[in-house]
Amino acid sequence: MAHTARLVGVGIVAVAGLALAGCSGGETPTGDGPITITYTNFTSNGGNEANLQKIIDAFEAENDSVTVEVTTLPYADYFTALQTDLAGGTVSDVFDIEFANYAAYQESGVLAPIEGVDTSIYQSTLADAYATDGTQYALPSSFSNVVLFYNADLFDAAGIEYPTSEWNWEDEQAAAEKLTDAAAGVWGDYQPISYNEFYKTVAQAGGEFLSADGSSVEFNSPEGVAAAEWLIGKSGTTMPTAEQGAGTPDFDSTLFADGKLGMWHTGIWMFGSLADTTFTWDVAVEPGDSQHASALFSNGVAISAGSKNIEAATTFADFLTSSQTTVDVRLDAGWELPPIADQAALEPYLEKTPPTNRQAVFDSLEEVALAPSIGEGQAEMQDIVTEELTEAAAGRKSVEQALTDAEERVAPLLG
Repeated sequence: MAHTARLVGVGIVAVAGLALAGCSGGETPTGDGPITITYTNFTSNGGNEANLQKIIDAFEAENDSVTVEVTTLPYADYFTALQTDLAGGTVSDVFDIEFANYAAYQESGVLAPIEGVDTSIYQSTLADAYATDGTQYALPSSFSNVVLFYNADLFDAAGIEYPTSEWNWEDEQAAAEKLTDAAAGVWGDYQPISYNEFYKTVAQAGGEFLSADGSSVEFNSPEGVAAAEWLIGKSGTTMPTAEQGAGTPDFDSTLFADGKLGMWHTGIWMFGSLADTTFTWDVAVEPGDSQHASALFSNGVAISAGSKNIEAATTFADFLTSSQTTVDVRLDAGWELPPIADQAALEPYLEKTPPTNRQAVFDSLEEVALAPSIGEGQAEMQDIVTEELTEAAAGRKSVEQALTDAEERVAPLLG
């Protein structure tokens, strides 16, 4: 899933009844005849479409009576389209979801229970994330995290030591200031001013985004202020402003690929798209303030409760998430990480270059910040936080006022 700010701007529960009443995509099987199932995804968008097709070709070769029709959408458009399809009863047999919004979909009744799949092949924490009351409602398809990418050539030219796992925010800021040459279009750092970066940096500052039981806001705190100031303070100094292009689609990836960006906070899903760059780049564990905390993301695939091809859809979902073909394709392409439990099977991932320091991917998993999940109000909470941070970044509000306003707007969403 090629993205840096994971925002879902739509509701779910309101369409549940319509989705279950409507018919799903795909043809109704007749006897032992051919079956067509539909799959809508965002995870292959942005450079992994061909890799997804390799997996589908292998599945169809093993299941010659089943054809898979694929729709791939950009992440920014995906959940709006999914909302429309659910409301219209035209949702695909199989579709992508994220851990962050799994609870809302499950509660709405649009997910079919998944039966007959051996979930022991997956990492238990990932499989369990998509189960409710002992019933599996989706299968993990991949996981990934965010690391600090850096342009080693720019570091060399500036005479700066490369980032290490010992770096903190102060080290990152010092390097970013030395790397920045705005007149030449070269920037030292890029970190989106968004909900996803904020909850993570709150953890890096030693704070909490929500209370442990999710019933109250905790981000309006000294740690939260420090996290917001860390993000916002980069804009216009070591990072482009919104007016200079920050936040527009693919701006950050293009800037880095063009050799104009010293450091970049983004996910390991970008490895494949940078394989042919002409400069040397590598990755490190993201710096923290009082502690490390890396963002861990998980994607899953679900089966529509209204699908007329549940059995074929289940077989496909199983293959898509855990087959040897999937493992091989993902590892070879650097397309996130397969959710399998067999760690030995992941060894080839560490041997591929670039980047050289792929060990940082696993080192980052030692201290993670899981995305807060509140169910039905998830999308609205994410949007609120990003909106208020954007107001502060634009200078229309102080950081303190933005967080106070965010607290007042988020609090009613909590159970």
